[in-house]
Amino acid sequence: MLAVRNLEVVYDEVMLVLRGVSLSVEPGQIVALLGANGAGKSTLLRTITGLLRHHDGRVAKGTVSLDGTDIHHRSPVVIVRRGVSQVLEGRRILGELSVEDNLRVGAHPRPRHKAAGLERAYTLFPVLAKRRRDTAGYLSGGEQQMLAMARALMAQPRYLLLDEPSLGLAPKLVDQIRDLVVEINRQGTAILLVEQNATMALSIASHGYVIETGRIVLDKPAAELMADADVREFYLGHRAGQSFRDVKHYKRRKRWLS
Repeated sequence: MLAVRNLEVVYDEVMLVLRGVSLSVEPGQIVALLGANGAGKSTLLRTITGLLRHHDGRVAKGTVSLDGTDIHHRSPVVIVRRGVSQVLEGRRILGELSVEDNLRVGAHPRPRHKAAGLERAYTLFPVLAKRRRDTAGYLSGGEQQMLAMARALMAQPRYLLLDEPSLGLAPKLVDQIRDLVVEINRQGTAILLVEQNATMALSIASHGYVIETGRIVLDKPAAELMADADVREFYLGHRAGQSFRDVKHYKRRKRWLS
């Protein structure tokens, strides 16, 4: 199990960003993490994968553990080797390299899995197989997102952290990414899905969390979050009985912050 317990994170020894965050991802689960920009989602992922120190941040309190062993003080390479990979927001592909070279970079922490990783990547993402020799920077946005996901899978992770995989994509491509997430999970990889597209995330997750201003404010099965009045209003855009004319005057406070 991947577990975060009472996590507090500080940037530049001044800014407290995460304030006692706790969540868990069981083997085989898809867990959704919802929240607005600046809520602390990316900071949480950086902490889990060991990238926090590269952003002048540190863990002030709490732990991140994998199967009962603390990993938050480990290097990113060690964490990947232990079975946790991340797809960063914005894709972060190596645009001047070919598609296949990008994938080979993803296998660097676990080189013995390179051949199996390439086979899996090209099976899951046939468009990448067709464009394996093409320069990655010339791929479409959707293809670049697929490449970023495939690169993370090259290390054969047991847990995959996805940071806003649908960001900037057309609705048809969002559906395609959603189906790929489901298939990756079906093959045995647990997923922590960070998304502002709450409808997409909750439709495939078994459990979900809502984070605001560095705190977990809701923690429920995904179906219950989908039905929650506040989540529907503030994250799914459903405001029962309210006309468009009334939106600019609408100031009701979320019940969990009352």
